[in-house]
Amino acid sequence: MDNTVGWSPNKIYTEAKDERDAGNFDKAVTLYEKLEGRAAGTPLAQQAQLDKAYTHYKAGEQAQALAVLDRFLRLHPASPALDYAYYLKGLVNFNDNLGLFGSLARQDLSERDQKAAKESFESFREVVSRYPDSRYTPDARTRMTYIVNSLAQYEVHVARYYYQRGAYLAAINRAQTALTDYTDAPALEEALFILVRSYDALGMAQLRDDARRVMENSYPKSEYLSRGFKSASDPWWKVW
Repeated sequence: MDNTVGWSPNKIYTEAKDERDAGNFDKAVTLYEKLEGRAAGTPLAQQAQLDKAYTHYKAGEQAQALAVLDRFLRLHPASPALDYAYYLKGLVNFNDNLGLFGSLARQDLSERDQKAAKESFESFREVVSRYPDSRYTPDARTRMTYIVNSLAQYEVHVARYYYQRGAYLAAINRAQTALTDYTDAPALEEALFILVRSYDALGMAQLRDDARRVMENSYPKSEYLSRGFKSASDPWWKVW
């Protein structure tokens, strides 16, 4: 039996929101799907699609949320809610692969899979570049900064791994990737230090001195040059 028979679209929307707020995500999704059919072709139907995506996201169903959002972006390229759709898509990928934003201070996330981080960055960039006045733009920009820092740290983490195992050319390649691909990330200080140490280990004095000169100019108070590598217990987010 369909309890929604005779309900107005607005009543279905209100009930769906109440179910979601109560944590009854499956019921909420069902109601949003009914609303999409009842209010087809109206702004309320578009809102139902976005709210359904958000409900999947809250339920931890990232794949379903992304599928709904991709369909929305494909079907409604002129929607006034595109900024939110892109923002939510970025948020879904960010949460899935980089952890909860509010818990950054307790996690070093740089070793996680990087694919979704890059997809998250691209979604947030859509918000920032296409909708500079959107209410979601400030947070999207902040998350973009975090993602860039995380990706840079991932490269440096790998470079350090290679260096500590004597694979100095591989360490140099990864450190240079970080320096080339990212700007102003905290991890770049260590990337330069890895270059200095790796070139030194290989007996490449000129390149070592060049890297050291760049490091001294860029980070005149760097503790790497006096203390060496930081302890593994000093996570990178402390300097971000």
